[in-house]
Amino acid sequence: MLYKNFTLFLHPENKNVININMYITSEIKKDIFKEYGKSELDSGSAEGQVALFTFRIKHLTSHLKINNKDKATERSLVRLVGKRRKLLDYLKNNDIERYRAIIKTLGLRK
Repeated sequence: MLYKNFTLFLHPENKNVININMYITSEIKKDIFKEYGKSELDSGSAEGQVALFTFRIKHLTSHLKINNKDKATERSLVRLVGKRRKLLDYLKNNDIERYRAIIKTLGLRK
């Protein structure tokens, strides 16, 4: 049984302790949208959504490194990667400069 205030997970990027039950809070979302979108309330921009998907993908990847037999999480990770790929394809076809900017800031390509 997981307790509500049980914190164990260390996020690999910033080494902050994140609650297992709520790894993505509204404050984290606002920070992501503020940094990558037009404003902190702009959750509809493709850049903000790609950044949010990237955050979730990193979280699920680190979860799967610990729990490698969790097939439900693996399936949701594959779906998230597909959603992010579709958004990136949209950006690439419609505005190549925005695509290059988000790829560079998130470090998705080498």
